Amino acid sequence: MSRPIGLVSALRQELAAVLAAMPDEHIQRVAGRDFWVGHWHGHDVVAVLSRVGKVAAATTTTALLERFGVGRVVFTGVAGGIGQGVRVGDVVLARHLVQHDMNASPLFPRHEVPLYGRSHFAADAALSAELAAAAQAVLAQPHHTLGADAVTEFALSAPQLHQGLVDSGDRFVSSQTESDALRQALPDTLAVEMEGAAVAQVCHDYGVPFAALRTISDRADDTAHVDFTRFIERVASVYSVAMLSQWLTVRSP
Repeated sequence: MSRPIGLVSALRQELAAVLAAMPDEHIQRVAGRDFWVGHWHGHDVVAVLSRVGKVAAATTTTALLERFGVGRVVFTGVAGGIGQGVRVGDVVLARHLVQHDMNASPLFPRHEVPLYGRSHFAADAALSAELAAAAQAVLAQPHHTLGADAVTEFALSAPQLHQGLVDSGDRFVSSQTESDALRQALPDTLAVEMEGAAVAQVCHDYGVPFAALRTISDRADDTAHVDFTRFIERVASVYSVAMLSQWLTVRSP
């Protein structure tokens, strides 16, 4: 019997469309968090808000693995674009994740997680490949997925899927100075957010496959999008439910 799939987002607006697609979910409360347990496209799923920041996300993920025994974890939500050519409305699939604010030097190299001997945690290759195919199918038809009004409002012409390094840290990066510093310290960075690397580390500890899809809501600089909530509701959450639905539809239960 297959184990449930864990679906995680940081904010309620990001998870709202997923919960609306689950026909029979019921809530179980663990560690002060609501876990929505149900089914979607024939799969057992558990959906939860990680909350914001690395510690909150690690606590949520540990409860998800320990209490609900999920067999894989998928994180969806928004992020700030850092890499060249990563635009608002594009989607980034994490291949590796790093805590950009981890610094235990001089005892350990900058960014290395103490006692792990590594700074980067890899997303699961097979799971990520499945999600990449689902994301590309959805992004190929933005007008169909989002509607013409949303495409026009947010100027989402020819959205692209990018795959590579995602940074996580306990601060909201929203200035050109901070973005430039991240690019200098971690030149391969595509996007920045506040939870993914912590979730990846917990999944690494438990040996559970993990993948993360992030919609770019802004460029993480002085031109950051002003209507963050509207973007999540009109674009990011719609992308999330469409991509997850596409993935679960073609995946065997």
